[in-house]
Amino acid sequence: MHCRRFSGSLSCLAALALLAVSCSGSGSAPADGADRRAAEEASSGTAGRSGESPEGDEPQAPDPARVGANELGAVPVLMYHQLIDDPSSVYDRTPEEFRAELERLAGENYVPVTAGDYSRGMIDIPAGTHPVVLTFDDSTNSQLALGPDGEPTPESAVGILLDVAAEHPRFRPTATFFVNDDPFSGTGAAEALGWLAANGFEIGNHTLGHANLARSSEAETQRELAANQRAIQKHVPGAEVVSLALPFGIMPEPAGLAVSGSDDGVSYEHAGVYLVGANPAPSPFADSFDAAAIPRIRSAGADDQDAEFGSASWLDRLADGTVTRYTSDGDPETVSYPEQDAGLLAPAHRDRARPYPAG
Repeated sequence: MHCRRFSGSLSCLAALALLAVSCSGSGSAPADGADRRAAEEASSGTAGRSGESPEGDEPQAPDPARVGANELGAVPVLMYHQLIDDPSSVYDRTPEEFRAELERLAGENYVPVTAGDYSRGMIDIPAGTHPVVLTFDDSTNSQLALGPDGEPTPESAVGILLDVAAEHPRFRPTATFFVNDDPFSGTGAAEALGWLAANGFEIGNHTLGHANLARSSEAETQRELAANQRAIQKHVPGAEVVSLALPFGIMPEPAGLAVSGSDDGVSYEHAGVYLVGANPAPSPFADSFDAAAIPRIRSAGADDQDAEFGSASWLDRLADGTVTRYTSDGDPETVSYPEQDAGLLAPAHRDRARPYPAG
């Protein structure tokens, strides 16, 4: 079963309900000059740094105002399913469309981070760049297939991602794969999951049998989640499973079982629970951030069904400043933002705050 069975109308309702949260930042997008400077710094190997001091001290992150930092802005969490030449669902994309979207992200100074790093506020990217979370549901063979040499095939999603990253060195090749039982069957679970873990990708939970958790008892919900974690860790011993994508975007009852629970000696605890749609997610440092209900954006073209809730439309609005996007200050230990946005900061992060006067 696939998440494509989730109702498009519900996705639209989710977007309307969450739009106010994602668009609440009052700052504007960084000026083109700031983005350009950040790109130049990154390409020269000095991104996020202002150079070493004469005494040889550790290099310091640049002035956040200079790079237009706003770490209370929105983050696009993009959702992918199958890559096929002839899409039969709004959740399918062609390999060419997927490559074009990655090229756009790289050109607009986005840097991929995993779902786990995003939800835990572990965003370490160059100054002036923007985080993006690439997520893949259902562990299909079009997402990852390993060839006879043990490397991803060029036409798979991972193969395309690696190719784009090779052309754009700042575009970190990482993503989160939300898997079910018997993932990547064409390659085999042990080999495929082992390759992902060894190469900087995150493996997330998507339930063992792609279950509709609203129809599951409390015991069944915990069994689905704990058993899938057990299966992942069987193939990748010691793997951290800290992210969950809800099949169909549907919460269990009670909702807290999506975050933590246990079954048959296995306990799970998710730092982020991901929905199906349909708008940018808040900064993990924003007061509006809810780790137990993180919205994602369906990858979609400008003319696709429900395009206003798809990735092309949202990336346009993030680029033109209609929605304030997260821009890094280059220092993962601080949270920088224009001082007029101080009211958006979650109290838990006040000790890391680095507000600055907006020019």
